[in-house]
Amino acid sequence: MPGQTLSDIRALLAEAGLAPQHRFGQHFLIDLNLMRKLADSANLNPADTVLEVGAGTGSLTEILLDRGARVVAVEIDHGLQGVLRQRLGGHPRFTLVQGDALAGKHAVNPLVLRILIEQPPEAGGAYKLVANLPYQIATPLLVDLLYATPSFERLTCTIQREVGERLAGAPRTDAYGPVSVITQTLAETIPLSIIPATAFWPRPQVESIMITLRPRPADQIGVAVDDVPRFVQLVQRAFQQRRKMLRRLFREWDESVALAVFQRAGISPDARPEELSPRDWRRLFAAVQRAGP
Repeated sequence: MPGQTLSDIRALLAEAGLAPQHRFGQHFLIDLNLMRKLADSANLNPADTVLEVGAGTGSLTEILLDRGARVVAVEIDHGLQGVLRQRLGGHPRFTLVQGDALAGKHAVNPLVLRILIEQPPEAGGAYKLVANLPYQIATPLLVDLLYATPSFERLTCTIQREVGERLAGAPRTDAYGPVSVITQTLAETIPLSIIPATAFWPRPQVESIMITLRPRPADQIGVAVDDVPRFVQLVQRAFQQRRKMLRRLFREWDESVALAVFQRAGISPDARPEELSPRDWRRLFAAVQRAGP
C-alpha cells in the first residue's frame, strides 16, 4: 500500500545520510489516514495534473500516483531530491522540479508554472494542488496560485493552524489582514480538520489544519481577472498601516477626486483597513479603478 510510516521515513533518511532540515520547514506527515484524507479531499481522478510542493521522501507522492494522477513534485532539499529520483524517477506520470516553489518571497517560481503548462490535465481533469506545505511558504504560495496561470480547480493542503485562521479571518479581529481579504475574494475556504503536532515528525510547536481552497469562477470574484494583481497591491499597501485611516492611501490625489472615490464606494475615508469586509474592499477598488489613471 502506498504511503510511508515513520519507520519507513527514518529508514529512507538514514540510508541517504539525511536528517530533517529545520531551515526548509520539514515536518513529515506520518499519519497515513490523514494523508489519504488529504488525497480524498482533492477529489482526484486520473486526468488531473497535481502540483505537490515539499514532496519530501515521496510518501504523499506515492498515494497521488496510485490514484492515477500526473504529479509535478517540487522539492528544494538536494538530499531529498536524490531520494525522490531513486524511488520515483522511473514512473511515467512523475516529474520532479528541483528547486524552490517560490521565486523571491511572493511569487510562484516561473519554472514550476511552465512545467505545469507543459503537462496539462487530460480531458475531464483539472490542475490541483495537494501538499503538506512547508509552513514558511504556505501563505505566499497559496495566494499566488489563486490567480496564477494555469488556473487551479482546487488547492488542498495542510498548513499551520494560525495561517488557516488568517485565511478565514473576519474584519476587526487580530487574524484579519490582507491575506484574509485576498483569499476570501478569490476563493471559498473549506476547513477539513485540525491536525495535532503528533501527526508529524519532527513534531512542530503548533497545530496544523487541513483545508481546501476552491477558486471562485471569474464572474463571481467581483474583480476583473486582469485587475486582480492591482487589487492585491491596493489591499497589501493599505494594510501596511492597518490602523491608519484609509484617506492616506490617496493623499497624492486631488482631494475632491479622492473624496468622490469614497463616496462612490459608500465607504468613509476615516475607516481603517481592518474594518472593511472583502466586499467593501471590492467596492473601493472598483471606485478607484473608475477614478484612477
